[in-house]
This record gives sequence, structure tokens and C-alpha cells, in this order.
Amino acid sequence: MDEIRALARPLVTTADLDALVDTVGDARFVAIGEASHGTHEFYGWRAALSRRLITERGFTWIGVEGDWPDCWRLNRWVRGRGDRELDAAGVLARFERWPTWMWANREVAEFLDWLRTWNERRPEADRVGFYGLDVYSLWDSLAEILGWLSEHEPDALPAAMRAWECFLPYSEDPHRYAWSTRLVPRTCENDVVSLLVEVRRRARPVDLRDDEVFDTVQNAEVAAAAEHYYRIMVRGDRESWNIRDTHMVDTVDRLSAHLGPASKGLIWAHNTHVGDARATDMGPAGLVNVGQLLRERHGAEGVALVGFAAYRGEVIAADAWGSPDRVMPVPTAATGSHEEVLHRTLGAQSLLVFGPDRSGPWLSARLGHRAIGVVYAPHAEVGNFVPTVMGRRYDALCWFEDSRALLPLHRERPSEEPEFETEPSGF
Repeated sequence: MDEIRALARPLVTTADLDALVDTVGDARFVAIGEASHGTHEFYGWRAALSRRLITERGFTWIGVEGDWPDCWRLNRWVRGRGDRELDAAGVLARFERWPTWMWANREVAEFLDWLRTWNERRPEADRVGFYGLDVYSLWDSLAEILGWLSEHEPDALPAAMRAWECFLPYSEDPHRYAWSTRLVPRTCENDVVSLLVEVRRRARPVDLRDDEVFDTVQNAEVAAAAEHYYRIMVRGDRESWNIRDTHMVDTVDRLSAHLGPASKGLIWAHNTHVGDARATDMGPAGLVNVGQLLRERHGAEGVALVGFAAYRGEVIAADAWGSPDRVMPVPTAATGSHEEVLHRTLGAQSLLVFGPDRSGPWLSARLGHRAIGVVYAPHAEVGNFVPTVMGRRYDALCWFEDSRALLPLHRERPSEEPEFETEPSGF
């Protein structure tokens, strides 16, 4: 298509990102996606774009599709506040929740080593942070709250202990707790909400400028959202997706308020979170996502959404939720999909930056767009192609003909306990 050829330019070196940096660099929020959680090119080029936006356009923090407590330790490390004796791989080795390879991989470690070196040359107040936006860390967040309260606000411990003791019979398994709520009406909702109210009450606005106080309040927000998420998720209610993505954008808002009006954020997440849900079949189904909510809440401040796509290759994924990871083939894209059209038209790795006029035949067409999750079946991926209007879903697209699997820092061990899927399937 002439339209695609006119939009595309080669993407070979980081200098080829110039047009994208110029287009999105003035936005306050740039969300950068990935078509899978296990592809080297997506992680590598996302890191390359982020480096340029940090060094050239003043972006001050990164929020990722990861757990708050794990990423808070990374944040302290990249800002020179903890674990100084470790390199990035050493800090990432502490990630334990499946799938560890989603963040504990060499591509992320290389970026974080670079980020720490960048930060070391800057005043502490100007150092770039790294934060988790996700909702899964129920027990870890409760443990962090207990630790902080015992040291700083011991008279508030009863509220925290009530929440902890409510969950205690479930052996730190949120799925076991969630399934139990289907059988009996007893839940821990009131306990975690009361804890959140108590933590908020004791963290005065002036105190929230302090990182450790902010961390504690955020852990309380995560605990309350996680309880809600797991309780709804086991009922098969797709509203759990909305709870999760709304929590992620609420976290973006809290980070922005904490870091100040001059802060500029990069969001790293899967295309299904980054690309505007209204441009897919998610919108008619009543689902929202990070990209849509960012545009709705912060469009006036500047929001840019960058997607990724590939025609064929390989990927790290698992056969089932909780199973060990392995390298899998990614077959050539389905006929009539966006990926097949781009392959047929371009045939080479490219960057496509969309202009203000998106009425052309390709940008306005609703075609399938591949999305691979952490669980993948290459022989049966019809459901992996999400109907998408490309020009409404993203502001730019990084295109790859071939892809390689990313490199985990360690292999997943087989789980001794059965794992339950913790996000709606059907990418």
C-alpha cells in the first residue's frame, strides 16, 4: 500500500528513532508496548527509545507492568539507595513471582545497568526512577506495610494485623482466598479498606513527599486493589481486567503527583494495555485499558502510544500458567492481518509514525493484530489476533520482519503448587 510506504522509514540504528523522538518527546506520558512478553526486539528497541527520551527529552520515571514491591527495590537500586554491591542481574534475581523471565532477563538488566550509570552522574533529585504499576502483590505489599508501621507508627499496627490475620488461613495464596469467597460470604475487603484508610490518615500530605511514606501508602493501595481484583477474577467476571488497568493508571497519577508537575513518565506494558482499547474489540465488550485511560485523563498534557509488531520468529512463553518457560516458534502471521499486510508491503524492519490524518485505507482498516501472552500455543493462535484499527490504537508502530526470544536470567522451576491464571485470557 502506498499509504504504508509513505509512513514507513528504515529502523536499523537508534538514530533511526529521530522522527519518533521528535513526535512524542513533548508528551508528558509515552506508553511503549510489546506484542509479547518474550521477544528480544520489543524489549531492546523499547529500551533504546526510552534511553533517548530520558537523555534528550527529560523523561524522569518509568512505570512497568510489574509488582510494586519488586520494582521499588529496583527503583532504590537505580537511584543509588540500596543493594549497592549488586549489579542489575543480582537485583532482578530476587524476582520470584511467575513469570520471572518477564522482567528478570538480560535485556532489562542491560537497560537498568545503563540507567544506574546515568543516574550516578546526576544530582539525587534528578535521578530517573523505576516503578511497578501492577496489582498482584497482595502479600508482599501487606508485609511492607507491617514493617513500616512497626517502625514508624506502632499504634496503627492493630489495623494492619487484622488485615494480615484475615488472609493468614490462605497460606499466602491469593487464589485460595479468592476461591473461598465463592463458597462463603466472608471476605477481607473491609479489613484492607480499613487499613488503607488508616495508612492514608497517618500519611499527611507533607509526609507524602518522603519516598518511604509514599511507598507505604502505595502498598496499601495495592493491597486494597489486589483483594478486589482476585475476588472478582475467580468469578470469571471480565471486570477484573478493568480493575487491574484502572489501578495501573491510578498509580501513574499518584506517581505524577508525588514526583511533581515537571515529571514525565514512560509506561512499559503489553500492547493490550498500551494500545487504546476503543480501537479494538475490547471497547464494545466494556473493557478499558491503560492507553485509553491515559488519553482520557491526560490528553491535554500530551499522551503518546507506541505499539510493536512482528511477522514471524520465536518467543519465550509457557505452555500453561505456572509452567516452565521455553523458546517457541512464532509462525508467519495470519493472512489479512496487519502483520501480513506490513510484511507484504515493507519486507524490512521499519518505523511508522502516524500523522494527524489517519483516514487512509490502512490506518482506518479493522484487521487482526497479533498479541502473544505469557501462555502461548503456536499451533492454535487464531484467537491471538485482536481486531484493531491501527490509526486509532497507536500513534506509532515499530515493525519487525523477524524476532528472537529474549534471554531469561534464570530458568523457571516447575511449580510445586498449581498456578491459576491471574489475568483475563484471550489476548
